[in-house]
Amino acid sequence: MTCFTNFAITFAPISIAEVYQLADHASNGAIVIMSGTVRNQTEGKPVRYLEYQAYEPMAINIFQQISHQIKEKWQDTNSIIIHHRIGKLIIGDISVLVAVGCPHRGEAFCACQYAIDTLKHNAPIWKKEYFEDGVSSWVSIGACEELIINSQK
Repeated sequence: MTCFTNFAITFAPISIAEVYQLADHASNGAIVIMSGTVRNQTEGKPVRYLEYQAYEPMAINIFQQISHQIKEKWQDTNSIIIHHRIGKLIIGDISVLVAVGCPHRGEAFCACQYAIDTLKHNAPIWKKEYFEDGVSSWVSIGACEELIINSQK
């Protein structure tokens, strides 16, 4: 059986309903969705908004690699959807949606967690956090390493 995949990097808001619909398949007993949202603080420091950037061709390639790895490990997987937003995002905005559809919930949960963890570690996506005190800093999503770029606004 073929696994349906869909990958996107977009400036437009991403929709849970749309991603769910893309992941839906008659053979699924479970669809697990992971929604990453912009929170109002980092380590207790108030955040105003975030800005995401990505090296899109390489990020999409990483999404495809993640998909292949999931299909190797969880062979019954029916659907893998990965959508990531770039640009300016405000508190509460969805920054990333990952959905995995499988016949059983256990494999769907595991595959979805594998997808988001691997994406955060490997994809060339960066976010800049803008804090209430005017300080901002870039954070590499890949390996979650802070780049030493702090600027005063």
